[in-house]
Amino acid sequence: MAIVIDRTEGSSMNRRKALQQLGALALLASPMGLALGQAKESFKALKSAVPTNTAGKIEVLEFFHYGCSHCRDFEPLVEQWAKRLPGDVAFVQVPMVWGKPLEDLARLHYTLSVMKRLDLHAKIFVDVQDRKLPLDKPETVREWASANKLAVSDFMGIYNSFGVNIQVQRAKQLAGLYGIDSVPMIAVGGRFLTSASMAGNSHEAALKVADSLVERIRKGE
Repeated sequence: MAIVIDRTEGSSMNRRKALQQLGALALLASPMGLALGQAKESFKALKSAVPTNTAGKIEVLEFFHYGCSHCRDFEPLVEQWAKRLPGDVAFVQVPMVWGKPLEDLARLHYTLSVMKRLDLHAKIFVDVQDRKLPLDKPETVREWASANKLAVSDFMGIYNSFGVNIQVQRAKQLAGLYGIDSVPMIAVGGRFLTSASMAGNSHEAALKVADSLVERIRKGE
């Protein structure tokens, strides 16, 4: 089934519209919330802090999904940014789970994480958005694993494992705790959210805001 990509203006992807498009496996980005340039703050402070899962470190989460064109644009920037993070910061990517197709794409992400093959992360954006591969389908993901020279039996065993199921459910829970309704979105230290739409229409600016929020938490502010 073809994957439709919406390239309308905006730097975030709407949950409701995503679910509408997912009826035809349209895993895509569409405008959400405040339009670019209309946000009054470069970040949002959460009313209640979300417990983090990286003891002794400042946890930074990136919420994304593979059908989001804005997430794809953000990926090379955030990849380089993450490499420069200091040792007291833990960066974790969290796939969104809005409906069954995105749940299965999240399952693919966590399978590659277990296999230590997240070098294929950026390739999935291309395969979903450009090649229109329905990687939410077990038969397609099996063929994809083989084409990418992964041990198919090991891959499928992990893909269907209890451990990956737990990670997918945890991703869903995190999105709910943070109140994520658009992607890409960055969460810092369980206390703050920022994104391009909050930070002046710029992914680069969002990363600078994230840096400032990391420093704020480091100083105990």
